[in-house]
Amino acid sequence: TCVFPIDLAKTRLQNQRSGQQIYRNMMDCLIKTVRSEGYFGMYRGAAVNLTLVTPEKAIKLAANDFLRHRLSNDGGKLTVLKEMMAGCGAGMCQVVITTPMEMLKIQLQDAGRLVAQQRVMPSLVPCLQMGNTIAVQSRSYNAPSLVRPSAMQIARELLATKGVTGLYRGLGATLMRDIPFSVVYFPLFAHLNQLGQRSLGDTTVPFYWSFLAGCAAGSTAAVAVNPCDVIKTRLQSLSKGANEETYSGVVDCISKILRKEGPGAFLKGAGCRALVIAPLFGIAQVMYLIGVGEFVLGNTTFDLYSA
Repeated sequence: TCVFPIDLAKTRLQNQRSGQQIYRNMMDCLIKTVRSEGYFGMYRGAAVNLTLVTPEKAIKLAANDFLRHRLSNDGGKLTVLKEMMAGCGAGMCQVVITTPMEMLKIQLQDAGRLVAQQRVMPSLVPCLQMGNTIAVQSRSYNAPSLVRPSAMQIARELLATKGVTGLYRGLGATLMRDIPFSVVYFPLFAHLNQLGQRSLGDTTVPFYWSFLAGCAAGSTAAVAVNPCDVIKTRLQSLSKGANEETYSGVVDCISKILRKEGPGAFLKGAGCRALVIAPLFGIAQVMYLIGVGEFVLGNTTFDLYSA
């Protein structure tokens, strides 16, 4: 919840093309969003995110721990290669939830960018096309508006026209992003977190150290895979402006971005993504490691203050 507006800015920055830029940077995007759409405009798509991010992170963290346990020899220390293999498996498992979540969230997050684009450049009339229906912006010069369907409407339309595969558009790009992310994140977090051990005899780590380790590992991995995130965002965006190209796949997306926008386009939203992922994984990792879930279920005598 606390980082969602930054994620919205990231999506809009990644989707805007050269020559049609509405937002200069993250702060400019957030300010313009509040002015034109109100405070809650920054939270478009938050309901989808809040609903699905919980099972997504549960699968990711549990799968990594399960695979680390299976790859270890009698509880012995894992090699870096095995840590990377466990992270790879976790990344593959999470896309079952991640892909439809991102697919729906992106449509809701990016709708405001198209409204702003039409307001600044009235000649560009973007439309949202799903199946046989098209929602076009109003041509009013005073208050251009875009029909903003809900996540449920988008999901129903995709299921009716394209089946379950419609919700999994961009699956390959999601795998291309999440597997390398997990391969980088989990081993890096494990080693950074280990540095916070109180002593050789006491392997416990203070919760604040786990938070910082999660932030550092998350931001590093996020920036490393940002080009893949740009590709995923572009492929999953159903809504296009009049002069915004469509992509037939990952290779086509990469070639068109390189040809029309240059290599720098793959770093769009990198700062925003680092700011989103750092606290997200810092908070999630702390809650997971110190056993809040086990405490809620009554399986441990966890004491937050002593932790």
